[in-house]
Amino acid sequence: MKNDLLLEKSIRNIHGFPKPGIIFRDVTTLAQNSVAFRRSVNLLAKKYQGRKIDKVVGAEARGFIFASALAHKIGAGFIPVRKEGKLPHKTISTSYELEYGKDTLEIHKDAIAAGERILIIDDLLATGGTIEAVIRLIKKLQGKIIGIGFIIELVDLKGRDKLKGYPVFSLLKFHER
Repeated sequence: MKNDLLLEKSIRNIHGFPKPGIIFRDVTTLAQNSVAFRRSVNLLAKKYQGRKIDKVVGAEARGFIFASALAHKIGAGFIPVRKEGKLPHKTISTSYELEYGKDTLEIHKDAIAAGERILIIDDLLATGGTIEAVIRLIKKLQGKIIGIGFIIELVDLKGRDKLKGYPVFSLLKFHER
């Protein structure tokens, strides 16, 4: 599938951030463009229409932008997965490896009922570590993951490999090398 040119052109590329040799794909410029933002949400909604989704899970923080808009569009609930200590009620957590250390994500214990159909949405798929952690949280709550969607996929980082067994979809694919 070829990239949608409107969406692709609305992504700001920042060379050398957060370190030399990296091209940071800034999705906030897409969200600022009303036409591109609406189009991205509509394309995701089209992909997942008729799938009987109970809740859309968004990973902190840019995932919240797209997951909540999509949840509204398809008539599903929205669940934020946050960094440790940010949610006000009883939570479960999981830790995961980052390039330079560890991080922890949390979800409210009562966010998902057993068997609910869950769609995970995030802004970007790189190495897949964050979404792998989100999957663990959803599985602990016995949610049924019916799909995982992204605005951007950095293909060369092979994050999709960590998500085997789940249907993964991305609106834009970029090759870094």
